Amino acid sequence: MKAAWYEEQGDPAKVFKVGELPDQMPGPGEVKVKIRASGVNPTDTYTRSGSRRRGMPFERIVPHQDGAGVIVAAGEGVPKQRIGERVWLFMAQWQRAFGTAAEFCVLPSERAAKLPDNCSFTEGASLGVPWLTAHYAVLCDGPVAGRTVLVAGGTGAVGYYAVQIAKHEGSRVVATVGSAEKGRLAREAGADEVIDFRAEDVGARIAELTNGKGADRLLEPHFAKNAPLFPKMLAKLGTVIVYGAGGTEGVIPASWGIQNQPTIKFIYMYEVPAQAYVRAVADFERLQSAGKVKHLPVREFSLDQIAQAHEAVEKGNSGTRMVIVMT
Repeated sequence: MKAAWYEEQGDPAKVFKVGELPDQMPGPGEVKVKIRASGVNPTDTYTRSGSRRRGMPFERIVPHQDGAGVIVAAGEGVPKQRIGERVWLFMAQWQRAFGTAAEFCVLPSERAAKLPDNCSFTEGASLGVPWLTAHYAVLCDGPVAGRTVLVAGGTGAVGYYAVQIAKHEGSRVVATVGSAEKGRLAREAGADEVIDFRAEDVGARIAELTNGKGADRLLEPHFAKNAPLFPKMLAKLGTVIVYGAGGTEGVIPASWGIQNQPTIKFIYMYEVPAQAYVRAVADFERLQSAGKVKHLPVREFSLDQIAQAHEAVEKGNSGTRMVIVMT
């Protein structure tokens, strides 16, 4: 099968190889999927570059956690009726050497979820890391109905879905964005209010929008950068859900913390309770089938252009998803 891989960490143009690798067959509880599209996430670039994890966990890595395609074979214990099913894949390369950047991918059956007919393969390949992270971030600290949820980076891959999930759950959604154009995109996703962090004082606007109370829940992708702003954005007894570091250290005033008793919860999408994945998958199927999920625009690359796709992700193109399309 044709695949892309690397055998050492480094710059994408230097380490990626594209060629033929031996085909795989599914073992017990696994399915084999013919990949139609493979999504590229920042987490894929961290492992490849070594920026967050030094050392190769496997001698050879076919990257990418997310993808979409059609099941072509099922291992022992998997219903044969699944063969021919359109699916979106998540955590395909988690603790495994082979991800979705190949013609075929073998993975546990539960990580290949049914893809609704009204969702394209490129959209399905954009789901895994962003949707699962957003869903857990919004809901891991309890219901948000009737509460103000502040989504930092409302047009990022995670933030864009978080805006929609929070809105469907009955919250008032405020999103921070980096431009007027991205503000329109966030509003289309369901944000009730948008704040341009490049042009406005975020803390002052949050105070204005909440009558001085602050947001009940804050979804934060850049903890180190934004932690000093928490006192201006968060309500007393509010919760910050941190899903991105944004640097090495974040500092908050201890006196504010004692007086306001915030909860600051760090999450790691790959190690959340098993039931959280089940609920996220079920909610996606329900909302997507009803036509209630919007997806960010996709920029397509061929497998031979995988290095360019990784470079594009590393540049931080908020508002666009990078996807490898298989021919």
